[in-house]
Amino acid sequence: MTTNDHVSSDELDGDRIRIADGGSTGLTVLVAVSGTDAPRAELLAEAVADLAGPLLERVYVAQVFTPEEFDAAVDRLNFDPDAPPEPAAVARRSTAVRDITELLEDAVDAGTTSIDVRGAVTEDVGEAIVDLAADVGADRILVGGRKRSPAGKAVFGSTAQHVLLNAEQPVTFVRD
Repeated sequence: MTTNDHVSSDELDGDRIRIADGGSTGLTVLVAVSGTDAPRAELLAEAVADLAGPLLERVYVAQVFTPEEFDAAVDRLNFDPDAPPEPAAVARRSTAVRDITELLEDAVDAGTTSIDVRGAVTEDVGEAIVDLAADVGADRILVGGRKRSPAGKAVFGSTAQHVLLNAEQPVTFVRD
């Protein structure tokens, strides 16, 4: 069963891929994905399965785009520029989200776990991830990244660092 949630382009929206009916006491995990996470897809999927194990009820795979990233992805993925797609539609077609979702489908218990894909467009990616985790009732957040020097974090900022410092849930940082 597939359902589509429609919201405005500056709000989070999603598409639910129902794998199976789960109970109401399981864990909910949000996996925040960027366009550069494709090489870490296997590590992220394994981390989700290892952290939650048989208690995993729902996984949200979320890609938050800046407006520039969204426009570039819409163009790269050959969406009709006259009919801009919802952010979740773009996220579902991104390589990183597709790879992680497919790996999760293999790694989690299909009898008890559902996978939802979410997308958003905003200038503040880290804040959107924190907000989405609260909105979906996530018990844990996973973010991928690469090792950076302290100077690199100061100059370029860090979405993962923002999530680590501002999320109410435990955050697991997965890097290659």
